[in-house]
Amino acid sequence: MGEALLTFEDYCDAIVAQTELLADHTKGADPTAPVPTCPGWHLGRLLRHVGGDHRWAADIVETRATEPIDDGMVNDPAGYTYLDDSAVGDWLVKGAGQLAGILRDAGPDTPVWTPADGQVVEQSVMFWARRMTYETLLHRADAALATGAQFAVEERLAVDAVEEWLEFSTVPEAYEPVPDEPDLLGPGRALLFDAGTAGQWLLDLTGQRPQWRRGSGEATVTVRGPVTDLLLFLYARPAPGVGTRGDSELLDLWLRRTRFWLEA
Repeated sequence: MGEALLTFEDYCDAIVAQTELLADHTKGADPTAPVPTCPGWHLGRLLRHVGGDHRWAADIVETRATEPIDDGMVNDPAGYTYLDDSAVGDWLVKGAGQLAGILRDAGPDTPVWTPADGQVVEQSVMFWARRMTYETLLHRADAALATGAQFAVEERLAVDAVEEWLEFSTVPEAYEPVPDEPDLLGPGRALLFDAGTAGQWLLDLTGQRPQWRRGSGEATVTVRGPVTDLLLFLYARPAPGVGTRGDSELLDLWLRRTRFWLEA
């Protein structure tokens, strides 16, 4: 596995920058417009969800939480219905700035609770800086699709977000045997993700747990496309630039298993 490509300060800056872009994408848009990639959601709910996520993460970091704290502000953004729709954008950007400040005050190495497996991801403030960067970025993609805004991502952000996903794909929930599903791990199984000059990644499924590395190699299935489209593909968003070749059943199984946390 590789180290994160961005610094802690990069993530703090990116949280604010991605939130500002999200607010721009939705400025003047109908808050009741549906968000196709988040079934049952409208733009107003999407924005409140992201703002709630930021405030939840800020509370975890600020209190140095060592166990889960109430996430009602994330899962029930209706709690923010007191916000006038015309004020949500400013509220969103303000919350991102507050989160970035709280992250910086704590520092990247401060231990805090995270929802990720501690054997895979370090339980520290750094996790939240990275996670909130890509939580915001992917919901910006949702908003752009809903409003018709142009969605573009700096290459190093897209690459690092792909690598964060690959890290999450190695947690036990993503590969341990479950009822009514074929085993994911087995001999001769490997997935290659090819984003051309932006990078390549090989995910080895032959051992006791998945292992990924940068670079190419023999693979059972190959997923190829521009790195931003590859990222959207992993997150089950429209990705017209992505093509696949090889064992489609293995790829479908891996996607079902690794996307478990999108439904949490």
